[in-house]
Amino acid sequence: MTSSDEVSPRSESARPLTILIGCDTFAPDINGAARFAERLAAGLVQRGHRVHVVAPNQAWRRAKAHTEVIEGEPMTLHRLPSLRWLPHDWLRFVLPWRSKYYARRVLKEVQPDVVHIQSHIVIGRGLSRIAHERGIPVIATNHVMAENILDHTLLPDRVNAWMTGAAWADALRTFRLTRAVTTPTRRAADFLEKTLGITGVVPISCGIDRSNYRPVIGAREHNRMIFVGRLTAEKQIEVALQALAQLDPELMVSFDIVGGGDQRRNLELLTQQLGLSDRVTFHGRISDEQLRALYSRASVFVIASIAELQSIATMEAMASALPIVAADAVALPHLVADGENGYLFPPGDAVALADRITRVLTATPDDYERMQQASLDGVAVHDIDRTLRTFEALYRDEPLPE
Repeated sequence: MTSSDEVSPRSESARPLTILIGCDTFAPDINGAARFAERLAAGLVQRGHRVHVVAPNQAWRRAKAHTEVIEGEPMTLHRLPSLRWLPHDWLRFVLPWRSKYYARRVLKEVQPDVVHIQSHIVIGRGLSRIAHERGIPVIATNHVMAENILDHTLLPDRVNAWMTGAAWADALRTFRLTRAVTTPTRRAADFLEKTLGITGVVPISCGIDRSNYRPVIGAREHNRMIFVGRLTAEKQIEVALQALAQLDPELMVSFDIVGGGDQRRNLELLTQQLGLSDRVTFHGRISDEQLRALYSRASVFVIASIAELQSIATMEAMASALPIVAADAVALPHLVADGENGYLFPPGDAVALADRITRVLTATPDDYERMQQASLDGVAVHDIDRTLRTFEALYRDEPLPE
């Protein structure tokens, strides 16, 4: 038994932490990085921690620290003045030369035990530098592919190539200030280590609460493809539309496209040109309840993206018992076991994609249900509780759980 002024190792390990999460994108933004940060913050609140989030405001003004309810949990938000990035349909950014100033103010106010940045771009860059100066441990999670950001610069390719190198060099300077660098999958970690010449990147799944989804095992009444995500260039949704146009008309396949983005108008025009307007529905941004219903009625989830560091939407589809057809690129093969819970196809190859979709939609009932069950089994390792326990260990500088 310990005296009143002693703290046992177990009680110290269980002590609630004050955690400051820095995000360049957060609610109400809808994208994988924002959704992960929201789920992480909410999960940490549920586990008894004091969570503060630094994120762009939706206007050019600094909002006082205030409580917002995210994923059903109250947390303190520090919204910083931001401007809309005009080439993009929703992206907002904090002026880079103000990031350290804001970091000093927030860190002084919050006095966190640990800072967890979600990118090395602006807010994370400032927080990491000031936290490092003050001896506050920093954890960095990388959701960013520098090449994706440059899709929206409107600059010549030669300038974009130079900026890509500069962005990765700046990322390296930021990551050198941290206790640990994480990214959602082993493949993404390998990519980051190779690109930056570093070692020890920790793969930690974004995690998913499988209880939120409604898996329905068995054949569907109608053949429906579904894609969920941002409608941006790197998602290559045009490849899925081209594949749809090549499917056997007797399959009578429809396509639900969920999400918003700068490519929506172009994709709608392509849909008309391919004669698919009566078979494709652009749903835009919808509620979680509506999304779960669309997953439950779909036959197959299709993702042609070439820049996924994990893909929360793919995990949601797996938790909904959907076979997956995905591009064999970056981290998607981490989720899709070819021939088991779906199929992979060469990136950009609409003919091959049409073939893989056909294989799923013409599978025997037993084979279709086998793929469905394989998706459910495959997503089990991405349980959000495991993700939260792993980050807690990093925050406390403890050995990581198995």
